[in-house]
Amino acid sequence: MNTPVAPPVPQATAATSLLKALGIVSSVCGLIIVAAYQGTYDAAAANRRLALERTVFALIPQAKSMDAWQATAQGIQPAGGEADAKAVKFYAAYDAQGALAGIAAEGAAKGYADTVKILYSYAPACRCITGFGVVASKETPGIGDKVTSDKTFLANFEALDARLDAELAGLANAIQVVKHGSKTQPWQIDAIAGATITSRAVGKAINDSARRLLPKLVPELEKLGKKAS
Repeated sequence: MNTPVAPPVPQATAATSLLKALGIVSSVCGLIIVAAYQGTYDAAAANRRLALERTVFALIPQAKSMDAWQATAQGIQPAGGEADAKAVKFYAAYDAQGALAGIAAEGAAKGYADTVKILYSYAPACRCITGFGVVASKETPGIGDKVTSDKTFLANFEALDARLDAELAGLANAIQVVKHGSKTQPWQIDAIAGATITSRAVGKAINDSARRLLPKLVPELEKLGKKAS
């Protein structure tokens, strides 16, 4: 007895079936990716906020709370709503009594491998930069990352001069990175030998941010006031 042989499936029908199957698989995968993203977005955002707070509080040890602000062409204002791409974002840090303890501001500049993103602290009382922390960097391990561990380099930021000129229109002296061992001025940064490019990136990030931020911030410091309890 001969077994019936099924007629061959037309190539067009087979291709259509395959495309439908691929479409279903792609849709399911897309839904899984979207669900996973939405499920982890809040947690990831919370982790970023926590990391930011830790950096600000490490730079300003007296700080117990902080508020996000931005400096725009119109002056300083609380951060929120539609972001201004040209604004400098900064954080007003307050002590346990609600008094202003310092300012932490964002900065970025091109390093050896990629853009080095930092936060630096500004103390209105001394009109100086008192520290910085790296937020994101792809600099060479053991070389570029020395900017966060080299004690001589970090000493540059114990009171880095960031005074404004008499008109409060700009920095009285641009913050400069100089060759290792040649620092003579309080607004200069002594570079790390062997990590000059990353040292210069940190200095440029601070200078570029400070010259845009401080002329807007200093005349309006009273806006930051005392944090409500």
